Amino acid sequence: MNPNLNRLQPYPFHKLNKLYSGITPNPAFSPIRLHIGEPRHPTPDFIHQALIESLNKLADYPTTLGDKSLRASIAEWLMRRYKLDKIDFDTEVLPVNGSREALFSFAQTVIDLSCSKAAVVCPNPFYQIYEGAALLAGATPYFLNSLPENNFVLDYTQLPDDVWSHTQLVYVCSPGNPAGKVMSMDEWQKLFSLSDHNGFIIAADECYSEIYSDEHNPPLGALEAAHRLGRRSFSRLVVFGSLSKRSNVPGLRSGFVAGDPSILKKFLLYRTYHGSAMNPAVQVASEAAWKEESHVSKNRQLYREKFTAVASLLAGYIQTPIPEATFYLWVKTPVNDTDFAQQLYQDYNVTVLPGSYLAREAHGINPGKNFVRIALVVPLFECVEATKRIKAWCIANH
Repeated sequence: MNPNLNRLQPYPFHKLNKLYSGITPNPAFSPIRLHIGEPRHPTPDFIHQALIESLNKLADYPTTLGDKSLRASIAEWLMRRYKLDKIDFDTEVLPVNGSREALFSFAQTVIDLSCSKAAVVCPNPFYQIYEGAALLAGATPYFLNSLPENNFVLDYTQLPDDVWSHTQLVYVCSPGNPAGKVMSMDEWQKLFSLSDHNGFIIAADECYSEIYSDEHNPPLGALEAAHRLGRRSFSRLVVFGSLSKRSNVPGLRSGFVAGDPSILKKFLLYRTYHGSAMNPAVQVASEAAWKEESHVSKNRQLYREKFTAVASLLAGYIQTPIPEATFYLWVKTPVNDTDFAQQLYQDYNVTVLPGSYLAREAHGINPGKNFVRIALVVPLFECVEATKRIKAWCIANH
């Protein structure tokens, strides 16, 4: 067996199941699940229809590179969304089966095992796939704490020069999970400079890029930042995008990677052997989704309504800053985060995720401690009901 499997930690939701083990929630309340970032808004009908009408394509083997028309639609979306002059769909875009599998397999592609000190840098808190990908690629993960007192800006000085000199891959998530922080141009410029100096690759996870609060101010993306800084070849930069949150199709398992063509050429080679071709019917449905924007705008409006209602109800009880983007609330708890989650489940049958489960002890602290992540993915009425229960818990435990 691969010995690196023993280095993996339990997934946050497995930890949550253990936390709830033996507890029977109050039967007076129906369950409301706000712990997992699974979009619950209806999938648009036109995506259903595109999938159904292309089922005859299941008789064909798909190529790992994907259909030209799908890659072209992704490239066109990227140019519209991020104001890019051009992106080559033949060399700078590759469809993937959701960002999760691509974020994992990417590390297996780019980590050079001939270096015994290979390092992978991740934000903290973070999406646990980053850590697992690093460990199973034979690298050592290092963490940059993302803290509210620093407005969740990544402080690259947290790691010494010796770590940076051995860093081969840096994962960043913007908009961030869980706090919703969007990296600024200054932050991107600093990271690009570090990459130029040390030669590491940047994997930019942008799966929440289309869930943002200001309809007229979409979040800055990595490709856009590189373009504005004159980095037209996207050197050592690969971006990961997804339809799951944008179009409410998590079960479609559809996304893309885009960026440095020399890296994508090697990634395509890896994926060809790994067997990662996208279902041909899914490709057709995905192309339809990338070409249509009105459903995405309506989706954002649904989240805005929920954020506004929840923040209003909790005002004066728990601070609920509305994030720049994503569908999470990153809430500081009045008690230990695991105690809060356990009591809320036991007394009110509301499930939230302890922040400490999303982070690691680094630089003397666990930056997720005494926070919980609340995913506002259920319908508005359930979000309101859950918020009333959280408010009742605050009053009862004041």
